[in-house]
Amino acid sequence: MQLKIMPKKKRLSAGKVPLILFLCQMISALEVPLDQKLLEDLVQPPTITQQSPKDYIIDPRENIVIQCEAKGKPPPSFSWTRNGTHFDIDKDPLVTMKPGSGTLIINIMSEGKAETYEGVYQCTARNERGAAISNNIVIRPSRSPLWTKEKLEPMILQNGQPLVLPCRPPIGLPPAIIFWMDNSFQRLPQSERVSQGLNGDLYFSNVLPEDTREDYICYARFNHTQTIQQKQPISVKVISVDELNDTLAANLSDTEFYTRSSRERPPTFLTPEGNASHKEELRGNVLSLECIAEGLPTPIIYWIKEDGTLPINRTFYRNFKKTLQITHVSEADSGNYQCIAKNPLGAIHHTISVTVKAAPYWIVAPQNLVLSPGEDGSLICRANGNPKPRISWLTNGVPVEIAPDDPSRKIDGDTIIFSNVQERSSAVYQCNASNEYGYLLANAFVNVLAEPPRILTSANTLYQVIANSPALLDCAFFGSPLPTIEWFKGAKGRALHEDIYVLHENGTLEIPVAQKDSTGTYTCVARNKLGMAKNEVHLEIKDPTRIIKQPEYAIVQRGSTVSFECKVKHDHTLIPTVMWLKDNGELPNDERFTVDKDHLAVTDVDDGDAGTYTCVANTTLDKVSASAVLSVVAPTPTPAPIYDVPNPPIDLELTNQLDKSVQLSWTPGDDNNSPITKFIIEYEDTIHEVGLWHHQAEVPGTQTTAQLMLSPYVNYSFRVTAVNNIGQSLPSKASEQYFTKAAEPDTNPTAVEGLGSEPDNLVITWKPLNGFESNGPGLQYKVSWRQKDGDDEWTSVLVANVSKYIVSGTPTFVPYLIKVQALNNVGFAPEPAEVMGHSGEDLPMVAPGNVQVNVVNNTLAEVHWDPVPLKSIRGHLQGYRIYYWKIQSSSRRDKRHIEKKILTFQGSKTHGMLPGLEPFSHYALNVRVVNGKGEGPASPDRVFHTPEGVPSAPSSLKIVNPSLDSLTLEWDPPSHPNGILTEYTLKYQPINSTHELGPLLDLKIPANKTSWILKNLNFSTRYKFYFYAHTSAGPGSHLTEEAVTTMDAAGILPPDVGAGKAMASRQVDIATQGWFIGLMCAVALLILILLIVCFIRRNKGGKYPVKEKEDAHADPEIQPMKEDDGTFGEYSDAEDHKPLKKGSRTPSDRTVKKEDSDDSLVDYGEGVNGQFNEDGSFIGQYSGKKEKEPAEGNESSEAPSPVNAMNSFV
Repeated sequence: MQLKIMPKKKRLSAGKVPLILFLCQMISALEVPLDQKLLEDLVQPPTITQQSPKDYIIDPRENIVIQCEAKGKPPPSFSWTRNGTHFDIDKDPLVTMKPGSGTLIINIMSEGKAETYEGVYQCTARNERGAAISNNIVIRPSRSPLWTKEKLEPMILQNGQPLVLPCRPPIGLPPAIIFWMDNSFQRLPQSERVSQGLNGDLYFSNVLPEDTREDYICYARFNHTQTIQQKQPISVKVISVDELNDTLAANLSDTEFYTRSSRERPPTFLTPEGNASHKEELRGNVLSLECIAEGLPTPIIYWIKEDGTLPINRTFYRNFKKTLQITHVSEADSGNYQCIAKNPLGAIHHTISVTVKAAPYWIVAPQNLVLSPGEDGSLICRANGNPKPRISWLTNGVPVEIAPDDPSRKIDGDTIIFSNVQERSSAVYQCNASNEYGYLLANAFVNVLAEPPRILTSANTLYQVIANSPALLDCAFFGSPLPTIEWFKGAKGRALHEDIYVLHENGTLEIPVAQKDSTGTYTCVARNKLGMAKNEVHLEIKDPTRIIKQPEYAIVQRGSTVSFECKVKHDHTLIPTVMWLKDNGELPNDERFTVDKDHLAVTDVDDGDAGTYTCVANTTLDKVSASAVLSVVAPTPTPAPIYDVPNPPIDLELTNQLDKSVQLSWTPGDDNNSPITKFIIEYEDTIHEVGLWHHQAEVPGTQTTAQLMLSPYVNYSFRVTAVNNIGQSLPSKASEQYFTKAAEPDTNPTAVEGLGSEPDNLVITWKPLNGFESNGPGLQYKVSWRQKDGDDEWTSVLVANVSKYIVSGTPTFVPYLIKVQALNNVGFAPEPAEVMGHSGEDLPMVAPGNVQVNVVNNTLAEVHWDPVPLKSIRGHLQGYRIYYWKIQSSSRRDKRHIEKKILTFQGSKTHGMLPGLEPFSHYALNVRVVNGKGEGPASPDRVFHTPEGVPSAPSSLKIVNPSLDSLTLEWDPPSHPNGILTEYTLKYQPINSTHELGPLLDLKIPANKTSWILKNLNFSTRYKFYFYAHTSAGPGSHLTEEAVTTMDAAGILPPDVGAGKAMASRQVDIATQGWFIGLMCAVALLILILLIVCFIRRNKGGKYPVKEKEDAHADPEIQPMKEDDGTFGEYSDAEDHKPLKKGSRTPSDRTVKKEDSDDSLVDYGEGVNGQFNEDGSFIGQYSGKKEKEPAEGNESSEAPSPVNAMNSFV
């Protein structure tokens, strides 16, 4: 018999079967197959595919785009109505319609106003089969009006009184979001005592002195236009009773005041008023109920539902329990809700009667209907709401009551019944369900088609299948009414039986196991009352590809040749390709590897050639493979040594099998002449870690049994290794497996942390249990969290065996308590410990204020700033960071860009030092607070300048043009003048033949000079020069140089001394002069006389006070240390580090101890050593040793160094 394919669903009576379209698989009756031949002549009524929302609030600063997209065949045309009348877009130059679409674009950015185009718009898409309409789209521009100006008088209250600060924001579209902040744009703190109501007012249950401030500001944020409007600040002052009376007496005429007592009192409600109120909400919305009470002490709010309970998963408390929210409300949430305000002096309650109404919602929305002529069908439109919605029908956008009559149509309330439809019955019907809270509009078309069957699968398609595999023969079809499908095999029409074949609803014929006799021609026939269509396909069954000679395992020695064989048998009509793989990859590109028809050969084998070799045979229909392993060994070894590692133990046996223990016994192998010292027992867990062996225990070499402790839910296998002095044996063969029972986990995850990756999330991480620790199947984790400082309940989720869970929507940087508990199918692990974490940090909001700079000296400045409020940091405070840079040199007006330098001060420090500054320079700086997320905004730049410092040494000093009595000095100014040069100082002195220094001469040179001729010098004399520059801060570092004046050409005295006389050198050695020798003798005689006088006085016993003795021997320029202030009389910071006077006393180690310091280099930055990095911070202890000038009188020409400057500071 022939086989007929019918839908699986029960078939309806004739004329009542809806059209079902097929293309490879069943396609919905609402769609037509996208076959190009079908689309050329099949018609379809319009369908709205995209439209703007019903309540469409637009941005008046942008062009208005009202969407309307539709599909149909032929393509629909579009028209619009505005406020119920035709909208002629051709007459408005600002309005255009998108080509091939009904979308309107109103260009108001070039000209025009959005208010001009306010109204109700509706789009109609029409073709010859009907018209579909969009929803009524209400266009309204968003509005963000300003606050009306009002004079707000200061409020003076007695401590403890209640207070309501009104906001009364302007009415915008959409409504504004209200919040209270101060002048610094910091949100005002709220609590159970102070909170913002749903209407935007700020409520104080009782006021405290800390509530006194002049900048209570209500802000209204209009998100649609991204604007914020601000109310005038409100001033509030909280004073005591006495202060209040004085203030009232002075300001009674123009100041608001309160007279209620500040004594403790029971609660009363600030909002809502009275004992009862009513609230109405729509189904699906969020129900928000609010009660705010005043009293002293601050009342606590509780909520209950009379005659019912609050829904657990949809109830939330906001605003410190003053607001009760229920999400997704339904009619079941109607009823009486009671809020109770309570403090130690009493309680009060308020009842809110809640009624839940509902805009219309669908129960059964109408669906598109495709029928063939003469068939019956129906459209059903059912909706519900509160109150019950009214159902009305339209056809092609016109109310059905005034639409043309259709004898095939009958309306019965929410149902339209069609009988004996004809092609003229095609139309688009609209169902409107409406009540006072809204409406629903749905388009559904009735498309009447009369189409004979068509086969969409290509004719004479050839299918090739490997024997014993399933074969699928396609027969995609289309027709109206629904065709029936029949399959035949062969030219004689041999019927196909259902017990051999599987017949699919989309027309496909399946042969589950195709055999050689399945080869042949198959015919698919589609029939309906309008005709018949058929299509032939062909099936060929091929022999499978097989490897009849597989490669074999081989062990070869290094340097030899190996060959693998692979013979393939295949269907003679298919052409196979054979390829070889090594370790699942391509063969090495090496000439040692050769491949012919059936073989792979490898010559001169080395250790790298070891591995798995696979032969793969492919055809267009199938693929087979076979593998073999190649092992490479060394050439024949020398005879084995007498001593060796033990042989592996054998005969492993498990006895005494309990839930958590088992006894393992074994027989030792040969010890190979070295006694076994111990046995190592290992286990494998074939459930969690197959192939991985773990250490279990060790026992002495004389023991052959061991009692082993086991863990739950582990499939154990054991092996034993013997050890002697030579080494360790190979492991024994694995024992039989032993599977222990599951149990709840013993431990919880470790390393639990809670850190936010974003400002609004909390990332909870942990180190998960390994499979061995899970103790059973179904390992999961219960992750719980709650805010540390709130009264919220724990929120918990169960997650799979992962190591992270992200909590979204958290407030920024809030402490959380976190728990992670393991569980499996048996039960929970012990209660875990709580860990504290924080939600994500965000960048700080506020810059440090009141930044002050105190210039300590020309290389050091001290910076002070006020700390930022902790709440504005929004993260872990890491410190403050100073950015500073040199903006201009006072001397050279250098405007080149200089890289900013950075100093970071850890923790909450509010001051720090900036070392290493350049003297006589302008600097700018700013301060930023730093948290874990990064830096906050910078404070305003502070500009300061350093005073002049001593200059560096001149860049160079050259002595040229020597003559008999003069030398010329040339120099370059200092590379770092550190101020304005005032003059140069040249000091010089002669050096005699014994290298003794003569008297030191001093010469001042103007600052604008770069050379100088020094005259009146002795001829043929060496001079030593000391040269340095001055600023107003003093002399800088010096340069030294030596030079020699010349002698006359003959090296003798000039002729006027006298001819024929022996001439002496003009350079006279003072030590040989008679007058000098006489002077030295007189000095020695004087010293001798003084010593004799002192000796005589001592022998006479003369005594005098200690004070006189000290005064007699002390240097007049060295004052004793004052006992009261601990300072030296001569040395003082205030005198700019003057050098010690000549003859001053110093300790024997030639060092001068400085005074104790009340400051330290720690103030310059982090760390006790005062070191900073190369980005401009302090790199090390300042040092600078210069060659000292010789002393002259009581002066010292040694320039102050940075060390001296630092010492003067500390």
